[in-house]
Amino acid sequence: MNTCSIILLLSLTSLSAISGSLFPSKTQVLIYNDLTPGTDLIVHCKSRDDDLGLRHVAYGNDFEFHFRPSVWGNTLFHCTMTFHGTSHRFDIYVQKRDEFICDQCVWKVRPQGPCLIARRRICYSWGPPEA
Repeated sequence: MNTCSIILLLSLTSLSAISGSLFPSKTQVLIYNDLTPGTDLIVHCKSRDDDLGLRHVAYGNDFEFHFRPSVWGNTLFHCTMTFHGTSHRFDIYVQKRDEFICDQCVWKVRPQGPCLIARRRICYSWGPPEA
């Protein structure tokens, strides 16, 4: 094997080894209705590029979606969640906040606010209701 072949082989091996860190793997977000029995959850999630539409999630059920986070670290999905006639907006995936916490981000939506169930449980309170 000549020197050029060895350099090319080493370059390709190095590129292959780091490609996983250059191109993030797919992320799954699962939103589970953990309100109260009989309470339906209406979810509408969007990013800058994607509108996932309106989803009706009955108590005890879930809605999930998948995406590949940006190599620039700026992926953001926000959702409007409506129950009992009140709407709340929440940033369900913020890449800078979530990328090292979960690649399967399971959210339990509760009356007090959403909880991320990942390596550790992180709960948030709802902000003021949307008008």
